Amino acid sequence: MKLNLSEKEIAPLNSIEEWEEDLIVRYPEPKSSTKTKEQYSDYEYSERMNMVKEFYRLNHTYQTYDFVKNKQEEFLKFDKREMSFWDAVDFLNTLVDDSDPDTSLDQLQHLLQTSEAIKADGHPDWFVLTGFMHDMGKVLCLFGEPQWAVVGDTFPVGCQHSDKIVYPEFFEANPDHYDERYNTKFGVYTPNCGLDQVKMSWGHDEYLYQMMKNYLPEPALYMIRYHSFYPQHRENAYDHLMNDHDREMFKWVDKFNPYDLYSKVPVPPDAKALRPYYEDLVAKYLPSTLRF
Repeated sequence: MKLNLSEKEIAPLNSIEEWEEDLIVRYPEPKSSTKTKEQYSDYEYSERMNMVKEFYRLNHTYQTYDFVKNKQEEFLKFDKREMSFWDAVDFLNTLVDDSDPDTSLDQLQHLLQTSEAIKADGHPDWFVLTGFMHDMGKVLCLFGEPQWAVVGDTFPVGCQHSDKIVYPEFFEANPDHYDERYNTKFGVYTPNCGLDQVKMSWGHDEYLYQMMKNYLPEPALYMIRYHSFYPQHRENAYDHLMNDHDREMFKWVDKFNPYDLYSKVPVPPDAKALRPYYEDLVAKYLPSTLRF
């Protein structure tokens, strides 16, 4: 069933990057130079927080088990558009964050900051590529998806919502909260069934994982699929659904997370100079065209 949403319900944030600003406030890196609450004016911070709270109210209200199933059926046919990786980067670059006067970086430069930090630490090339492309699924915004169905902390659907999820009180408006099939600890799942059996809330993580699952090593796929699963890799709220293989793979998710959140600075990388390296890297792992 198609939701009848207002413009403000589709885009409660000025920019989808404000979700990541909130993450950094919630999970500050020690000695980070990233802005914290104290570095915002009270007005700026309160305005941002009001928008973030509305974003999560919508996310927690509408991200149901059936909603996720419907989105998977709609988007995992990959019939929206066919383009090369670099055309997709250009497409993604139409999502520019105009809301932060301290940061004038486009999406390509954000991706390069993550991947260049990974490369500088000597990680394998597939890890570098994962950093470079991990947010490519945000093209969902350009296909008309509401912000709260593209970004946001992800969580399992089909079982009880953890109180470790940000703003858990908003789940009281979610129909699954009252559905006996979905509101118990395990819901439709079994103990330690493994995350490959679990449906996650819909967004750019799952979308890109499904697109890339035939091309990248398994650790890279875990990084892509679960990098927004903060209720688990920061709060350990869903260990009862994970199996031993998930726990082993989550070491890679934990390794990736600091690069995702804390490598973004307002100094743009030289995209033109770096492009030949990334063209070779993309060609090594990915086909010449991708279906979106």
